[in-house]
Amino acid sequence: MRRTRFCCLLMLVFFSVNISACNKKALPSDSSTAIPVYKASTIVKDILMYVNEHRKAEGLPELQLLDAASAEAAKHSADMAFRRTPFGHEGFDDRMAAISKNAGYLFGMAENVAYGHLDAKQVVDLWINSPAHKKNMEGNYNYTGIGLAQSKDGTVYFTQIFVRK
Repeated sequence: MRRTRFCCLLMLVFFSVNISACNKKALPSDSSTAIPVYKASTIVKDILMYVNEHRKAEGLPELQLLDAASAEAAKHSADMAFRRTPFGHEGFDDRMAAISKNAGYLFGMAENVAYGHLDAKQVVDLWINSPAHKKNMEGNYNYTGIGLAQSKDGTVYFTQIFVRK
């Protein structure tokens, strides 16, 4: 059986709403392994492509990658894969502050996370079929950051951050 979980968070500057429906149960501890750079960059590129295809079909503008957001997304995915933080959105405010520090003032930010033995299409399809995740994907954002990390058992942890500058 394929184990898959996904979670989302919507955060607007001055107004915060957590729309997370994820299970915060701690996962068994194990170590993580690196995903080869060529494979990770291909998955990131594919996630961006599928998200932008969905946005285009909805009449929305494409998202552009923002390096500061991708760096924070990658750190969060690694923290979840290494079990330094539970699966979910712990530390979201810190990620938002770090992105703002590196990229300038933000008008809003949201985050989707998932994990499982998934490819780019599967993770985006999961998010599209979840009302809260879909709301983030279709939000009034113009930038995104995407990061992933792989645990020792091969489970990939995905984080996508949506940013409005």
